[in-house]
Amino acid sequence: MPFEGGGSGVGELTWGQFAAWRSMQVVEATEWAGGTMPLAPGTSVRDVATTLGFIMSRHQSLRTRLLADGDGPPKQLLSSFGAVTLEVHEDDGDPERLAAAIRARFEALPWDAYTDWPVRMAVVADAADPDRALWFVALYCHMVIDGYGFEALIADLANLDLATGRHLAPVAGVQPLELAAAQRGTAALRQHNASLRYWEKHLRAIEPRRFPVALTPQPERWCEATLTSPATRLALAVVAERAKVHTGTVLLAAYAVLLGRLSGQPVGACRIVVSNRFRPGFAASVSNLAQAGLAVIDAGAGGFDDVVARAFKSQLTAGMHAYYHPRDLWALVERVGAERGVELDTACYFNDRRRSAAQAPAPGRPEPDRILAALPRSELRWGPSSNEWDATCFLHVDAAPEAVELTWRVDTAAVSPAMLETCLRGIESLVVTAALDAAATVAA
Repeated sequence: MPFEGGGSGVGELTWGQFAAWRSMQVVEATEWAGGTMPLAPGTSVRDVATTLGFIMSRHQSLRTRLLADGDGPPKQLLSSFGAVTLEVHEDDGDPERLAAAIRARFEALPWDAYTDWPVRMAVVADAADPDRALWFVALYCHMVIDGYGFEALIADLANLDLATGRHLAPVAGVQPLELAAAQRGTAALRQHNASLRYWEKHLRAIEPRRFPVALTPQPERWCEATLTSPATRLALAVVAERAKVHTGTVLLAAYAVLLGRLSGQPVGACRIVVSNRFRPGFAASVSNLAQAGLAVIDAGAGGFDDVVARAFKSQLTAGMHAYYHPRDLWALVERVGAERGVELDTACYFNDRRRSAAQAPAPGRPEPDRILAALPRSELRWGPSSNEWDATCFLHVDAAPEAVELTWRVDTAAVSPAMLETCLRGIESLVVTAALDAAATVAA
């Protein structure tokens, strides 16, 4: 599928691109965003091809690859034209299964950031009518897009006239090459320096290791489990309404409490994924702007609502100081650790991937009996284990039908499988208890 769009050139990596590039180097894997979905009746393969051409021509991040720059970090290379592949597969009787298999193949295929476009797309077509599209597969490399950027991409499809391919409005939001130049300017560097001062203050005060007791790791060192909890979803609505915060803040507070219980350190640091979309020109940008902020929360005393209030303040402060060049932050962590004579562990993460769903008002206040009745429907399932290098622990929050999903991936040299299950079930128990009793404390 040929494409052509405005803008071309070479520039430094943006701070978000740099972080994603370095992460891919460390874990030796590519992270993808996207998935599969059924297409509306009447959608043609030509419609999908038109859409692919539209997004490639419109969003510079999707036309960006890497360019080697000696022994240093690569640069970003923006092309104004090219061609990208749209795979068309004939339905074999189960288009959903076929789409899932294509997605798995896309994720497993090697990706060369220097030669390959960061988009992989396919369509499953009706065998009896080859232009009738049934299912859709699309993956985007995380280096060029994040969760909110994916939402911006979907929202921008409203500016495409499918019948003619005409663009109905100018593209909105900052573009990566433009952003990289701005991040070398005075305003961005002022925010960068303020962020590093904030981080340094806390790095000098926090306990060096989030889990001070070293454990014997499992043969496959990183493991994960997911708790799907309808009761937590209902209970969150009650606590969030009472505390006047988003449900993500309530979950962050509960996570902080359980981390404190498991580690014996009630005051602790947690890196939270910050969208940075509140910054001017960022909201509609199809790019990777998310960075990690540092939230330090006292979760060891008082009522749970008190911890929620402290988590909210820490979350806000962390968000304001989550705009920096990762290279300089990594150097700061090493320098402060060396001066303290310790190895600082800052790899405890929290990421609410529900995005706008986490901020949406709950549909009514669930009654206590309804919350309690939902508890038996909780389901814990263990995910894949591996020796692929990862964080000390990383809690992902996702939306599920009538439920919330909590996925915790941990380094078993710090967190045992039993501790993993305790944390997930403990978050559910704590939030449900707080919903039923406004005076609930955080005592174990």
